[in-house]
Amino acid sequence: MTEAGAGRPVLVGLEQAGEPGAVVVRYAAQHAALHGRPLRLLHIERAERGGLPGSAAEARQRTQARVDQAMATVLAPMTELVQAEFPQVQVAAEAVTGHAAETLVERSAEASWLIVGHRGTGGFARLPLGSVSWQAATHAHCPVIVIRPRTGGTQGHRVVVGVDVPDIPQEALDLAYAEAHLRGVGLLIVHGSFHFSQVPTGPGMAVPDFEVLDQSLRKTLEAEIAKRREQYPDLPVGLHLERIRPATALAEASEYAGLLVVGSHARSGLRRLMLGSVSAEALHTAACPVAVVPPSGKKA
Repeated sequence: MTEAGAGRPVLVGLEQAGEPGAVVVRYAAQHAALHGRPLRLLHIERAERGGLPGSAAEARQRTQARVDQAMATVLAPMTELVQAEFPQVQVAAEAVTGHAAETLVERSAEASWLIVGHRGTGGFARLPLGSVSWQAATHAHCPVIVIRPRTGGTQGHRVVVGVDVPDIPQEALDLAYAEAHLRGVGLLIVHGSFHFSQVPTGPGMAVPDFEVLDQSLRKTLEAEIAKRREQYPDLPVGLHLERIRPATALAEASEYAGLLVVGSHARSGLRRLMLGSVSAEALHTAACPVAVVPPSGKKA
């Protein structure tokens, strides 16, 4: 672990104070302490535009008043919370104007992690093409953790990582190993696979040999585990393969996890916001915080 206060900060997108915001800030402060990073709280106000001649100055004044109010009512209490409960964490706060998702993505280029709340846990409200948290998770330059409320089940502490084959998300797998090691917990690698094309629907169609397919999948993933065994010799690593929808497998595994890690595919434009993608569904269904990891060299 690096010395506390060194390196790029853990950035927190914060909309509101009170208990919902405190949930996000406490998690972020714990994460910053664990990684030996400073913490930066960021509140974003949308700039107001004057619609009539001479009203632009008044609009700027109203916007600045909202920024000042946010500093006093949102950021100041959360800063005091961190200073009181996590004195080892260096914390700074800033209120700015701009578009929430765009600003978070831009600031993520200078952050080690970006942490945001899912709607209903202190996060930003939804936008027409998806929530701010999902847009940030999709486009950010650094790993993003979206805080999910617990929805029942055993509140475990292991790290779960979802993997696809053959397109194994190496960055997500590496991060999951590092997080499990740092937290002193076990790691569970989860692969779910199901497609309607695997189910015969016509005469003469044979059922695939799932046992052979599963053996091949297990062999591939065991090779990934073997590659990392020397670096993490004492880390307990489990492997779970199931022929169900990947998002369903991850949602079930998250009931027993402290963190769910998924990869973000290097897509662009609206395709990256498609509902139904595994990462998108995980953000809406997981019972624990979800870390979305961008591929190396990703350009948002």
